[in-house]
Amino acid sequence: MINLAQKDISHTFGKFIVTAMGVGMLFGVVLLMIGVYRGMVVEAQGLLKDMDVDIWVVQENTLGPFAESSRVHEDLKDTLRVIKGVDKASAITFQNIQIPLKNRQVRAFAVGYNPYEDISPLNLDRLVSGRGLQKSHYEMVADDKSGLKLHDKVKLGRNIYAVVGITHGAVSSSGDPLVFLSLKDAQELQFLYSNSRIRNDRDRGIVTGASHMVNAIVLTLHNGYSADEISSEIKRFKHKSVYTNKQQESILTKNLVERSSKQIGLFTAILVIVSTIIIALIIYTMTLEKMKEIAIMKLIGIPNSLIVKMIVQETLILGILAFIFGNIFAHLVYSNFPKKVVLLNPDAFVLLVVIVIASILSSFVGVKKVISADPASAIGG
Repeated sequence: MINLAQKDISHTFGKFIVTAMGVGMLFGVVLLMIGVYRGMVVEAQGLLKDMDVDIWVVQENTLGPFAESSRVHEDLKDTLRVIKGVDKASAITFQNIQIPLKNRQVRAFAVGYNPYEDISPLNLDRLVSGRGLQKSHYEMVADDKSGLKLHDKVKLGRNIYAVVGITHGAVSSSGDPLVFLSLKDAQELQFLYSNSRIRNDRDRGIVTGASHMVNAIVLTLHNGYSADEISSEIKRFKHKSVYTNKQQESILTKNLVERSSKQIGLFTAILVIVSTIIIALIIYTMTLEKMKEIAIMKLIGIPNSLIVKMIVQETLILGILAFIFGNIFAHLVYSNFPKKVVLLNPDAFVLLVVIVIASILSSFVGVKKVISADPASAIGG
């Protein structure tokens, strides 16, 4: 049996392909928006996965350093370390900083930890050059996204730090490059005041000494111990907010990703609706252009079902070709985005299903026009 859709497409092949490419770019943007959301989730959870701890102990009545300000005493780690079931305990600081480069300031997220303890937020698998921290002062490991190079000298606060290592893919939940400092340097950078502030405080009778505050204490447990049970025990006796790593991950995702995900989801839905409308308009226009031919086909006895099948097939082919071009477009440009974009095959498959459904719905516009076509108009024309 003759395939009317194939014949019609081959007749205007160039125009059909260009149209599919144009619609495909819209679908490519949809895939990229989904990829941006996936990338946000990966970046938000990256630091937590690298640290690989079981429990977070933070300031009472706070959600922890990723959601709000949190301060606890550094020596709390020594108290927590003796609790039955706790294997390791370490103090951690987090802060946003501005790194001065030659002609600009780069926003980064500084993580302070004790390089001599067993818990480290620095995943050595991410190192692409240099080494990790080995001293208590004046060393820094930075992600390559910061623009820093190995052996660079960076002035932060009162001190100058040497870049001893470069990582790749170590970013904060907001996508800023991570910078790793020793705990003592990070405490000084975050909690100590400038010399003029210290002199002013002394004149006011305020004593300003060395700070031993941190933003969180992280714990790992021995095998066989429940993170929920030990968290409840710490919360009951130490009067601190305590979260398992899974809870902290949920807080981080909910506070930093949820609102953005709603915006991305709404924008994606709008793009799909707009794409569906565009396909419907294209099919309607293509149907109008061949109304005389359709009338002739009706006049010579070709049934409506065969003509309707042609319209539906053309719409589906247009939608599938647009999806293919969109997929190619997304994979060509995603690496150029400033934030991480993660393109997953399951997301592409879901989009393909949506496109097929949208294409079928769009074809109804052309189908309605075909059914209403008058065979007599072929003679009258």
